[in-house]
Amino acid sequence: MVEAEPAVSVWRARGQARAVVLVLHGGAERGMGSVSRWKPAYLRMVPIARALHRAGRRDGVEVRLLRNRRYGWNAPAEDPVDDARWALDRIHADHPGLPVVLVGHSMGARVALRVADDPAVRGVCALAPWTPRGEPVEAVAGRSVLIVHGTRDRMTSPAESHAFAERAEGVAARVARFELANEGHAMLRRARVWTRLTVAFTLDLLAGDDGGTLRGAWAATGPQRLRIPV
Repeated sequence: MVEAEPAVSVWRARGQARAVVLVLHGGAERGMGSVSRWKPAYLRMVPIARALHRAGRRDGVEVRLLRNRRYGWNAPAEDPVDDARWALDRIHADHPGLPVVLVGHSMGARVALRVADDPAVRGVCALAPWTPRGEPVEAVAGRSVLIVHGTRDRMTSPAESHAFAERAEGVAARVARFELANEGHAMLRRARVWTRLTVAFTLDLLAGDDGGTLRGAWAATGPQRLRIPV
């Protein structure tokens, strides 16, 4: 039996595409089940994908939301990493040479940080990322990285994402990290803030204008840049 490929939903740019955002959903440490369109981890990223499209379509930004073959990370196979590489290959085939920004939540953020070494990728927006101790940072070399984490997250560790950000500082082009007070893992209490930061980061990289949202973050010095309160 031939295994199904991952699925991609596409929101096309207005006119010619000039850049692509690839959005990656969360999952679990283990899980061989398929990901339906009604899975909360997938549905959670639909509003963010649509917001990115609304904000960037006039600037030629196309948005793609990947739906993985399997729900779990499934080490040592790392299934969602293979799916993300597949999605990037599709982008290269459809839009050769265009810049790409990766946006991921939870497990999807870990995937985004792993596949950031793709030559088209300019940066990664990692929302509530799953970055266990020792997670490698080499893939973000030369990229911009924005990490956003809720202070009440009990699914993924804010302390571990902070440690990742510290390690990435010596490798990435630039790193900033926001801490959302009174927010958990599902990005529900302060959904507008998660979306605003994600859109600002993407437009900053692809259109050169974030509306000033991140100007202070990139200008912050030392430890302050990795613990920006919101």
